[in-house]
Amino acid sequence: QVQLVESGGGLVQAGGSLRLSCAASGRTSSIFGMGWFRQAPGKEREFVASINRNDGTTYYANSVKGRFTISVDNALMTVFLQMNSLKSEDTAVYYCATTSTVVLLLEHLYDYWGQGTQVTVSP
Repeated sequence: QVQLVESGGGLVQAGGSLRLSCAASGRTSSIFGMGWFRQAPGKEREFVASINRNDGTTYYANSVKGRFTISVDNALMTVFLQMNSLKSEDTAVYYCATTSTVVLLLEHLYDYWGQGTQVTVSP
Protein backbone atom coordinates (compact mmCIF):
# COMPACT_ATOMS: atom_id res chain seq x y z
CA GLN A 1 0.00 0.00 0.00
CA VAL A 2 1.04 3.55 -0.73
CA GLN A 3 -0.42 6.56 1.02
CA LEU A 4 -0.44 9.97 -0.64
CA VAL A 5 -1.05 13.32 1.01
CA GLU A 6 -1.42 16.44 -1.14
CA SER A 7 -1.03 20.03 -0.03
CA GLY A 8 -0.61 23.48 -1.49
CA GLY A 9 -3.97 24.16 -3.09
CA GLY A 10 -5.84 27.39 -2.59
CA LEU A 11 -7.30 30.50 -4.18
CA VAL A 12 -5.18 32.59 -6.52
CA GLN A 13 -5.81 35.30 -9.08
CA ALA A 14 -5.36 34.65 -12.77
CA GLY A 15 -1.72 35.02 -13.72
CA GLY A 16 -0.57 33.92 -10.29
CA SER A 17 1.30 30.82 -9.14
CA LEU A 18 0.80 27.90 -6.79
CA ARG A 19 2.96 24.95 -5.85
CA LEU A 20 1.34 21.62 -5.06
CA SER A 21 3.10 18.93 -3.06
CA CYS A 22 2.33 15.25 -2.65
CA ALA A 23 4.15 13.14 -0.08
CA ALA A 24 4.18 9.37 -0.51
CA SER A 25 4.61 6.84 2.27
CA GLY A 26 4.29 3.12 2.70
CA ARG A 27 5.49 0.74 -0.01
CA THR A 28 7.22 3.46 -2.01
CA SER A 29 9.74 1.08 -3.57
CA SER A 30 6.96 -0.04 -5.90
CA ILE A 31 6.50 3.44 -7.37
CA PHE A 32 7.82 3.92 -10.90
CA GLY A 33 6.00 7.07 -11.87
CA MET A 34 4.12 9.86 -10.16
CA GLY A 35 1.52 12.05 -11.76
CA TRP A 36 -0.99 14.82 -11.32
CA PHE A 37 -4.53 14.73 -12.60
CA ARG A 38 -7.36 17.22 -12.20
CA GLN A 39 -11.12 17.28 -12.27
CA ALA A 40 -13.08 20.43 -12.91
CA PRO A 41 -16.76 20.73 -11.94
CA GLY A 42 -18.94 18.81 -14.35
CA LYS A 43 -15.98 17.38 -16.24
CA GLU A 44 -14.09 14.10 -16.27
CA ARG A 45 -10.77 13.78 -14.55
CA GLU A 46 -7.87 14.54 -16.90
CA PHE A 47 -4.14 14.03 -17.04
CA VAL A 48 -1.98 17.04 -16.16
CA ALA A 49 1.63 15.88 -15.80
CA SER A 50 3.73 12.90 -14.80
CA ILE A 51 7.33 12.03 -14.06
CA ASN A 52 9.49 8.92 -14.18
CA ARG A 53 10.89 8.73 -10.67
CA ASN A 54 14.08 7.03 -11.85
CA ASP A 55 15.29 9.11 -14.79
CA GLY A 56 13.22 12.27 -14.40
CA THR A 57 11.46 12.05 -17.77
CA THR A 58 8.40 14.26 -17.72
CA TYR A 59 5.13 14.42 -19.64
CA TYR A 60 2.60 17.25 -19.80
CA ALA A 61 -0.87 17.85 -21.12
CA ASN A 62 -0.82 20.37 -23.95
CA SER A 63 -3.03 22.69 -21.92
CA VAL A 64 -0.36 23.16 -19.23
CA LYS A 65 2.86 22.78 -21.21
CA GLY A 66 5.14 25.75 -20.64
CA ARG A 67 3.23 26.86 -17.54
CA PHE A 68 3.42 23.88 -15.17
CA THR A 69 6.50 21.99 -14.03
CA ILE A 70 6.51 18.60 -12.33
CA SER A 71 9.46 17.49 -10.24
CA VAL A 72 10.25 14.83 -7.66
CA ASP A 73 12.44 14.64 -4.60
CA ASN A 74 13.18 10.96 -4.18
CA ALA A 75 14.80 11.45 -0.78
CA LEU A 76 11.56 12.96 0.52
CA MET A 77 9.36 10.78 -1.71
CA THR A 78 7.52 13.92 -2.66
CA VAL A 79 6.32 15.08 -6.05
CA PHE A 80 5.71 18.75 -6.78
CA LEU A 81 3.66 20.63 -9.35
CA GLN A 82 4.72 24.22 -9.88
CA MET A 83 1.88 26.06 -11.58
CA ASN A 84 2.59 29.45 -13.11
CA SER A 85 0.50 31.81 -15.24
CA LEU A 86 -2.64 30.24 -13.88
CA LYS A 87 -5.87 30.65 -15.78
CA SER A 88 -9.48 30.37 -14.65
CA GLU A 89 -9.75 27.13 -16.64
CA ASP A 90 -7.12 25.59 -14.35
CA THR A 91 -9.69 25.62 -11.55
CA ALA A 92 -10.17 22.03 -10.43
CA VAL A 93 -9.48 19.48 -7.75
CA TYR A 94 -5.94 18.25 -8.30
CA TYR A 95 -5.06 14.65 -7.51
CA CYS A 96 -1.67 13.08 -7.06
CA ALA A 97 -1.26 9.43 -8.11
CA THR A 98 1.41 6.78 -8.45
CA THR A 99 1.97 3.93 -10.86
CA SER A 100 4.17 0.85 -10.77
CA THR A 101 4.17 0.64 -14.58
CA VAL A 102 6.27 2.34 -17.23
CA VAL A 103 3.19 3.89 -18.83
CA LEU A 104 2.77 7.31 -17.27
CA LEU A 105 -0.03 8.81 -19.36
CA LEU A 106 -2.93 6.45 -18.73
CA GLU A 107 -5.09 7.17 -15.74
CA HIS A 108 -6.32 3.61 -15.31
CA LEU A 109 -2.76 2.36 -14.78
CA TYR A 110 -2.26 4.48 -11.68
CA ASP A 111 -2.54 2.39 -8.54
CA TYR A 112 -2.84 4.84 -5.68
CA TRP A 113 -4.49 8.22 -5.39
CA GLY A 114 -4.43 11.10 -2.97
CA GLN A 115 -7.52 12.75 -1.57
CA GLY A 116 -7.24 15.79 -3.83
CA THR A 117 -6.57 19.46 -3.23
CA GLN A 118 -8.70 22.31 -4.53
CA VAL A 119 -7.18 24.94 -6.80
CA THR A 120 -9.36 27.93 -7.59
CA VAL A 121 -8.23 30.62 -10.01
CA SER A 122 -10.24 33.81 -9.95
CA PRO A 123 -10.55 35.93 -13.10
